[in-house]
Amino acid sequence: MGTRSPAAGSSPRRSLVTSHHLRHVESMAQLPSGAGKISHLNAVILGESLSSEENDLVFPSPEFSAQALVSSPEQYQQMYRRSVEDPAGFWSEIASQFCWKEKWHPEVYAENIDVRKGTVRIEWFKGATTNICYNALDRNIEAGNGGKVAIYWEGNEPGQDGQLTYAELLDKVCQLSNYLKHVGVGKGDAVVIYLPMLMELPIAMLACARIGAVHSVVFAGFSAESLAQRILDCKPKVVITCNAVRRGPKTIHLKEIVDSALTECANDGISIGLCLTYENQSAMEREATKWQEGRDVWWQDVVSKFSTKCLVEWVDAEDPLFLLYTSGSTGNPKGVLHTTGGYMVYTATTFKYAFDYKPSDIYWCTADCGWITGHSYVTYGPLLNGATIVVFEGAPSYPDSGRCWDIVDKYKVSIFYTAPTLVRSLMRDGDEYVTRYSRKSLRVLGSVGEPINPSAWRWFYNVVGDSRCPISDTWWQTETGGFMIVPLPGAWPQKPGSATFPFFGVLPVIVDEKGNEIEGECSGYLCIKQSWPGAFRTLYGDHERFETTYFKPFPGYYFTGDGCSSGHRIGTAEVESALVSHPQCAEAAVVGVEHEVKGQGIYAFVTLVDGVPYSEELRKSLILTVRNQVYTFTYYDIY
Repeated sequence: MGTRSPAAGSSPRRSLVTSHHLRHVESMAQLPSGAGKISHLNAVILGESLSSEENDLVFPSPEFSAQALVSSPEQYQQMYRRSVEDPAGFWSEIASQFCWKEKWHPEVYAENIDVRKGTVRIEWFKGATTNICYNALDRNIEAGNGGKVAIYWEGNEPGQDGQLTYAELLDKVCQLSNYLKHVGVGKGDAVVIYLPMLMELPIAMLACARIGAVHSVVFAGFSAESLAQRILDCKPKVVITCNAVRRGPKTIHLKEIVDSALTECANDGISIGLCLTYENQSAMEREATKWQEGRDVWWQDVVSKFSTKCLVEWVDAEDPLFLLYTSGSTGNPKGVLHTTGGYMVYTATTFKYAFDYKPSDIYWCTADCGWITGHSYVTYGPLLNGATIVVFEGAPSYPDSGRCWDIVDKYKVSIFYTAPTLVRSLMRDGDEYVTRYSRKSLRVLGSVGEPINPSAWRWFYNVVGDSRCPISDTWWQTETGGFMIVPLPGAWPQKPGSATFPFFGVLPVIVDEKGNEIEGECSGYLCIKQSWPGAFRTLYGDHERFETTYFKPFPGYYFTGDGCSSGHRIGTAEVESALVSHPQCAEAAVVGVEHEVKGQGIYAFVTLVDGVPYSEELRKSLILTVRNQVYTFTYYDIY
C-alpha cells in the first residue's frame, strides 16, 4: 500500500472528502505531478453512469446500501469472520429461525474432509428432525402468508398463465403426497421426476419431501438413454412425467421418451410399476398419447381425489432430500446426494443475502428444475423465504427476443436470475428488444452457470438493468448446494466478470499443484478448507468415487475442479474511514494508482489537523492505523 501525506507548508488543497464514497474520483485532477500515469481508475455508481471498461468497479448507491441486508464491507467482515471462526454459533443462530421437531444435540456439525484421517464425513444438525416442505409452505402460512402468491406460472404461448397462493400450493402438494403414499411410496424411497417447467414440477418435489421420499429430477431435455441411466441407478418406485411440452414452436413428446427409457430399464432387469402422467393439454391431448395399461396413470384422474391435508414425515437433518445426477468424466452420471437440514438452512440463507431479498420482491430464475439452480433457487431457497416466484415453461426468445422483458413487466419482476449464455444470446439480438419494455420493477440481477465475460456483464448491467441494478454473479456447483462466492448487493463494489468474495461460512483457498496454499495475486486450484451446511454428503452408491474425485487430489481440502485467480483489493472508503479516525488527521481521500507489481495500489491525500506538522513518524503512524483497521479482501475470479 502506498500512502502519502502532503508536507507541511505545501500549497493548500480543496477538501477531497465528500458525502459519497465515490466522489473522490473527482480528485484525479489534484494528483501531484510526480504521481505518474494512473490506469484502471474507473468507477461508476448505480443509477448514475454506464459501465464501459473491463476494469470498472461498480459501487452501490447510498440509497441501495441503506436498505440492503448487508450494507457495508464492515458488516460483511463482521458476519464473515464469525461464520468461519465460530461456524457452530453462526449457523445454529440462523437454523433456529426454522421449524425443527427436535433440535440438534450436542454438536452443530461434525466433519472430516482429510482422506488421510479416515473416511470423509460431513454432518450438520445431525439428530435434529425437520421437514423442508413444512418449512417452505406450512411455516409461511402459519405466519399469515397463506394468501400470498407463491407461484406465477407463464406458459409457452403469451397469454397462457396461472398462479397459486401458498395455501393453494400446499393443498396441491398434500394431494400428491397422499397419492404417493397410497401407491406405496414412503420415507427413503426414490421418485424420478421428468417434467417440464409446469407448476406440477415444484409441486412434485415438495410432495416427495413432505413424506420423506427422495426425489431425483431429470432435465426434460435429456434423452431416453440418459433418463434410463438415472432410473437404473436409483431404482425409483414411481416415475412422474407429462405427455408432451411445447418449447417455442416445437412439441417435445416426453411420454414417448419415458416409454423408451422404461423399456431399456426393463431389458436391464429393472421394471417400474407406475408412470404418473400429467396431461399437458396445451401441448397434446390425452387421446394422442401412447399408453401402457396397468402402468400408466393420468395425474388428473387420481391426484385430485385425495385429501388436501397430509401430515409431514419428520426426518433427520442428515436424511437424504434429493439425488441430482451430473455428468461424470467416465461417462457414468454421478448421483450427487444432498441431505435435508443443512441444505435447507444454506439455500434459504444464500438466497436471502445474495439477492438482498425483501418480502415485496417478485423473483424469477430462468433455470430449469432439472438443474441444481432450479432446486436451490427456483423451489427451495425462495419458498423457504416466503417469496413469490415466476415459473416459465417456454423458450426465452419465443415468440421473439423480447419475451423475457415482457414477462418482467407483466409480473413486475424485481429480481431476475439467469445464465450468461442467455445474456449473450439476447445481447446479439439487439438492444431494441430490451428497451421497448419498461423493466422499471427490476432491482437486482443475477448470473449463474458459468463465468460471465465482462462485455456481457456490462450489457446486462447497462441495458437490462439501466445502470441501476447490482448483479449477483454467483459461483457454485451442484455439489455445493448453494452459492459459494458471490457479491452481496449493497455491501461492496462489483467487478464485471468477478464473483468477488466468499459467502458466509465458506473458506476458499488457492493451492498450487503440490497442494500448498498460495496467497496474494496468484493463480492456482480453487479448494475449500472446511465444510459448510449445504455441501453434498456423498455420491449415491459410490462413496469411494466421492472421495477420489473431490478429496484425494488435495488432502485436507474439497477440490472444486476449477482454477482461480485472485488479487488483494482494499476499498477506498474503508481506508478513508481508517485515516480520519487518526487523532491528527482532519480529512482524507484515497484513489487508485498504477503499481508495477500489484497492478494497482492506493494513493492517500491527508489534511492534518491545524497546527500539526508533517513528519515521517506521523506518516508511519497513519499507515499503521490503516493496517490495524482495514481487513484485506481478496476478489475471486473463477475459470
